[in-house]
Amino acid sequence: MRLLIAEDDKLLALFLCRGLEADGHRIRLVHDGGATVEAFRQEMPDLTILDLNMPVKDGEQVLEEVRALDPDLPILILTARQEVDTRVRCFDLGADDLLLKPFSLHELRARCRALLRRKRATRLQLRAGDLELDRLDHTARRAGRPIVLTNKEFVLLEHLMLNRGQCVTRVELLDSVWNLEPAQTTNIVDVYVNYLRRKLNDPPPGRLICTVRGRGYMVPSEAGLSMPAGLPAAHAAAQPAGNVADAVLEAQ
Repeated sequence: MRLLIAEDDKLLALFLCRGLEADGHRIRLVHDGGATVEAFRQEMPDLTILDLNMPVKDGEQVLEEVRALDPDLPILILTARQEVDTRVRCFDLGADDLLLKPFSLHELRARCRALLRRKRATRLQLRAGDLELDRLDHTARRAGRPIVLTNKEFVLLEHLMLNRGQCVTRVELLDSVWNLEPAQTTNIVDVYVNYLRRKLNDPPPGRLICTVRGRGYMVPSEAGLSMPAGLPAAHAAAQPAGNVADAVLEAQ
């Protein structure tokens, strides 16, 4: 799942980031209120963890602004403020839950899971053909058979399936999955795609994870998965733009 953590205490933010990454979540970390609103607008995260005491914009102002952007995405407030009035204002502004500092990471993770379960609009189950991905339990199955994935493999597959039917570039994957700058020379995306293909029994050029020549990778739409195996590249290239079949596949 995509989580946004807004916390100005950088040590606490790093602690939260590591704890939640261990659950397989992809984390965006920000340290002031202005950056929080912008990151929320860009990411539309599955869950936001928001501290109230932040520079640039106070957490209550941030809460009001992000609720104007989306009224439904779950928001968990962190605060050391003990006043009942503060908690009441947060709930009136649209907070879904509130946790007082100091707190247990174990409890925070449980509250995050509860919020994500309650949010029915959140796509907790992703499917492509006979491949199923459970974003909350962090599990994968193909044709009913469990597939053991590392955290990075899971996040990579999750990102591709969330963008199903669209080509995801290597640059985007480097940024979203590994938080690496595109200028950094690495073939880590290709290496991990090969790991996934082996575990999914999806050899190159791949039907579940397709290579889009010169661009990146894609999990096809249902229409793309229903095309006959071994579809010639020339035929694929001749399909209308916008359809998964416009992808010219290559062996890797």
